[in-house]
Amino acid sequence: MIRWLYDWVFSLARHRRANWALAGISFIESSVFPIPPDALLIPMVLAERRRWLMIALICTVASVAGAFLGYFIGAVLYEAIGKPVLAFYGMQNRFDDIANWYNEWGGWGVLFAAVTPFPYKVLTIFSGATGLNLVVFTVVSIIGRGARFFIVAALLYYYGEPVRLFIERRLGLMFTLGLVLLIGGFVMVKYVF
Repeated sequence: MIRWLYDWVFSLARHRRANWALAGISFIESSVFPIPPDALLIPMVLAERRRWLMIALICTVASVAGAFLGYFIGAVLYEAIGKPVLAFYGMQNRFDDIANWYNEWGGWGVLFAAVTPFPYKVLTIFSGATGLNLVVFTVVSIIGRGARFFIVAALLYYYGEPVRLFIERRLGLMFTLGLVLLIGGFVMVKYVF
């Protein structure tokens, strides 16, 4: 099953519309979708390492654009969409406690979420809901998301073939590790913050 899934994702990474799929996933992940764009970014770079810069750029631009949707959800659609998304991540009950602190230090929070497995969409929505300065939000989103995606893509470019072979030999372990990181991000949101 895992091998079939790996082969399927790899075939998607080589598809002629893979760039559009990556852009779509990167965009929606920044506001509501729980699966990180790395799920497509990694196989795309491994499939066509010479395109690593373009792939990282697509991922970054789409992710930052999606962050503005998250900000908009928090600022304008908080009651209808923002609250349910934050509740899904276990953050709704902490909103009032964190809101005042967030307006002063939120830029660091956005930067943290932009470069870690922490669910970035929580802080994009939170930023809009608390009115975090839009310039600060934009700058840290560009820096954080750019750093994350360009570093991953560059490492795959330089060490891609050994990485690909390592992954293929240990698909079960890599799948488990990916799930642990994904679930760990949700647990961190629920219990740490």
